[in-house]
Amino acid sequence: MRGRSLPLDFLLKALMTDAPTPGERDDPAGRPRATLATTLVEKLRNEVLAGDLLPGQRLRLEELRDRYGVSLSPLREAISRLGSEGLLLIEDQRGVRVAPVSADNLSEVVSLRADLEPKALRDSIQHGDDAWETKVTTAYLMLSRQEKTQEGSQRVERWERLHRQLHMSLLSACRMPLLLQFCSMLNDRGDRYRRLFLANQAVDQSVQDEHQKIVEASVAREADLACDLLRRHIERSAQYVRDALHRQHLL
Repeated sequence: MRGRSLPLDFLLKALMTDAPTPGERDDPAGRPRATLATTLVEKLRNEVLAGDLLPGQRLRLEELRDRYGVSLSPLREAISRLGSEGLLLIEDQRGVRVAPVSADNLSEVVSLRADLEPKALRDSIQHGDDAWETKVTTAYLMLSRQEKTQEGSQRVERWERLHRQLHMSLLSACRMPLLLQFCSMLNDRGDRYRRLFLANQAVDQSVQDEHQKIVEASVAREADLACDLLRRHIERSAQYVRDALHRQHLL
């Protein structure tokens, strides 16, 4: 199945949220509506990325309402926000379903990541201080330890969390907030495909080596090398995932 495209103006739209309407600021339990909607966004996003909600699956609001114990108002807001991010499809007269996956969509996500993340990394290297270096090296060490663990039901979830932490730590000193938001959203999209792959596979040894080289070049302030390594890492690891998903007939 073909996924929806992800142009930059679509990313811009995803950064805009509607203000609550009068009388809808709180849910029945008295929790602030904005806070509750944000919590629901995270829960639904995690279920989509982890594959608990399958590509193309139709969502019934009443079932989600009962499962989460919330009113429909914050649930609709959360769904609208994830629709803007492209993780859910909101279709006129047909309801809501999880965005499908496709080779074309994966290629677009990879292309955008390969352009935008090195740009953010270059700015991060330029402005990063000692605290940034410590943050990056700590994130790398934590991920390296996890990569030695091959057992446990939460293996993929822990690896994904630490992997994302490393990538975003590398970019964290970037002084362009909008660019960082784009990178974060694209990471979500890429993570979804990789999790489909990692559910039945060990982490590629090449990924571990690439992470080490990217971190070393970054903290050494070798911006050209670090950005080139990051771009090649994104493209190579995506091709590895794409080939594996093709073999499993998931793309």
